[in-house]
Amino acid sequence: MEPEAKRPRLENQPSKKGEEKTSTDLYLDTINRHMLDFDFEKVCSVSLSQINVYACLVCGKYYQGRGKSSHAYFHSIDKDHHVFINLSTLKVYVLPDGYEVDSPSLNDIKYVLNPRLTPEQVKELDKNLKTSYDLNNKKYLPGFVGLNNVKANDYVNVIIQSLAHIPPIRDYFILEDFEKKGSSQLVCRLSALIRKIWNPKAFKGQVSPHELLQEISNASNKRFKLTEQSNAIDFLSWFLNTLHRDLGGKKKKSSVIYKQFQGEVQVESQDFGPSHETTEKEALLLFDDDKEIKTVRSPFLFLALDLPLAPLYQDEKERDIVPQVPLTTILAKFDGKKVQESANQMKRYSITQLPEYLIFHIKRFNKNSWTHEKNPTIVNFPIKNVDMSNCKSI
Repeated sequence: MEPEAKRPRLENQPSKKGEEKTSTDLYLDTINRHMLDFDFEKVCSVSLSQINVYACLVCGKYYQGRGKSSHAYFHSIDKDHHVFINLSTLKVYVLPDGYEVDSPSLNDIKYVLNPRLTPEQVKELDKNLKTSYDLNNKKYLPGFVGLNNVKANDYVNVIIQSLAHIPPIRDYFILEDFEKKGSSQLVCRLSALIRKIWNPKAFKGQVSPHELLQEISNASNKRFKLTEQSNAIDFLSWFLNTLHRDLGGKKKKSSVIYKQFQGEVQVESQDFGPSHETTEKEALLLFDDDKEIKTVRSPFLFLALDLPLAPLYQDEKERDIVPQVPLTTILAKFDGKKVQESANQMKRYSITQLPEYLIFHIKRFNKNSWTHEKNPTIVNFPIKNVDMSNCKSI
């Protein structure tokens, strides 16, 4: 009789599950996190398609598809780059083999691509400011990171930075899942940008608003472009009203935008008489109680404040002195007493309803026949406890 062959010891044999894990982790060491930048618009770098786009985790470029005729497949063979992540589903695949990888070592990449904060984390944003570190081990403070100036989009950046630090607006856009709600791309991309600004696990200490800028250009029919400077207040007005509409707001139905920023101003106006019959009161800009006074209440999202005119002629000593004015002086326009002349009418303004957050627009630029003139007057204002009691009529 032939001797029986020795049975292999089971404990020395790798399990099938272990073999599978080893094979799927084969190319993960080729991932280069320093090359990854998920701030740009998610379009294929070859076909410019936005459908089924993957990012190469080795070089950071975007390619469409993962089938045998796709750009990502050809890139994996040509450049020997094998690990790709779907920018929508966050699933990671190895090409050209085509199998999916599910490894905890990839969680940091998925989080940077789509950062999500829990309600508990959001509550702590203003209470505990904790320093974070990027891939280069440099410190940065979540929420206080720079926005890249791609070309001429600084007028957009200042508005985004301001909105990202208003707690009700910030918390709403961080916590809501607008993709599931089917909201507009403008709302979705603003939400993604604010979440990236407050991301405590970012790979770099600044954020590029490229995706949002592209959508702003599309939604405004090229009125606001990243390649051309525009007036920040014009953009703010358009942006807030567009967000209000895209969030389901209407004239009689409010949104988080109008709930925080909309106030109401009362405008009283009285027509001047014929020029040859100017009365003493009209000459002094005083309302005549015997004549009709029209009263209109209008909603507003920001208050326009006028600066006093800069002096035309200055001597040698005053040339280097910049004029200054306190905020209370230019707010006197809304005290309900000061009368202004406008379009052959006398007008006085008073605020009937203050919003939760009041936006001041200090008008510095005046256009003459040749150019725009900037008023250099400095406005002095308190950091806290701005007194609006003199401006509120009710």
